[in-house]
Amino acid sequence: MAPFFFLTFFSLLTTHVSHAQLSCHTLQSINKILYNHCNDLPHLNSYLHWSLDASKNTLSIAFVARPATTDGWISWAINPTGEGMAGAQALVAFKASNGSMIVKTYNISSYSSIMEGKLAFNVKDTRADYLDGVMRIFATVELPEKGTTSVNQVWQVGPSVSPDGFPAKHAFQPANLGAKGRLDLLSGQSISGSSGGIGGGDSRTKKRNIHGILNAVSWGILFPVGVIIARYLRTFPSADPAWFYLHAFCQVSAYAIGVAGWATGLKLGSESKGVTYNTHRSIGIVLFSLATVQIFALFLRPNKDHKFRFYWNIYHHGIGYSILVLGILNVFKGLDILSPESKWRSAYIITISTLGALALLLEVITWIVIMKRKSSKSTKTYDNKQQPLAP
Repeated sequence: MAPFFFLTFFSLLTTHVSHAQLSCHTLQSINKILYNHCNDLPHLNSYLHWSLDASKNTLSIAFVARPATTDGWISWAINPTGEGMAGAQALVAFKASNGSMIVKTYNISSYSSIMEGKLAFNVKDTRADYLDGVMRIFATVELPEKGTTSVNQVWQVGPSVSPDGFPAKHAFQPANLGAKGRLDLLSGQSISGSSGGIGGGDSRTKKRNIHGILNAVSWGILFPVGVIIARYLRTFPSADPAWFYLHAFCQVSAYAIGVAGWATGLKLGSESKGVTYNTHRSIGIVLFSLATVQIFALFLRPNKDHKFRFYWNIYHHGIGYSILVLGILNVFKGLDILSPESKWRSAYIITISTLGALALLLEVITWIVIMKRKSSKSTKTYDNKQQPLAP
């Protein structure tokens, strides 16, 4: 009976120890490599050993975490462009089909675009191991810029890996969403990041948010309002010429704000070496080009009875509707990149849906007015053609 008791007690004790909270202290004895610093990370039961070699501009790390399941994965990343996962240059470790541990690199340009491949900076000496339910990633990374004194770090754990070797989505619990922060390479401290949102973050994140807000207001709201004014208010003679000035004001304002947003985008691009959002960037360039051409429409607008007015209308309306579609599309592309709190995406969806519903209602009213005018005009024409009977 006593041996059974001690066997049971020992089994429970080892189980408790193996599932205890990881820390620099509890696993320091099995870490064969010496590092200058160790940080107990505040989320996901994980920690980071690291050493900085300022002369070589490299950071040697050993990231240790317990995956969500025994067949799960762990990841540690540096984000050179912001404080969240979008833009992160990630090291991901998991068990291969043969049971050995492997490390892969992923460029996470957005939550909807996770691509395996070369990172924005050089990485060497990558390896991983698995022991007592704990995974460890070892690597030496070349810092994005010479003289870097701090980096944005992101870490994560996931439940499984697909048969073709792609990590499954991680959970979205508070601990997962809060697994980010700033690693101060001078003081050796790891500063926990905020849960994220449209208004928080470091200076670069604020620039990204300003870029997003400027473009959402210009291409995503003001420009559609200007299109609605031009298409529907001009139907009513009493709105002439007020509709034209309102339309011009909205479009010129949208262009001015959009140019400011485009300029901040260029600035962010120059500061984000190795990280590009090709689709979002390409649409932005096309938008700026089309809008610039459209502005010239104000100066090239012929009189209503001019023989070229018909072709000018085709040019003006075609480019206008192209900007409308591309602008709204790129706002959603930007939201995918920024990955703000869901309330911001919901707010824009409600705004653009309201404008869409208003446009639909005005479209119906416009056609009713046009059909009534045509009916009234045809009736008058018929009455004028009737001749009185001879006495």
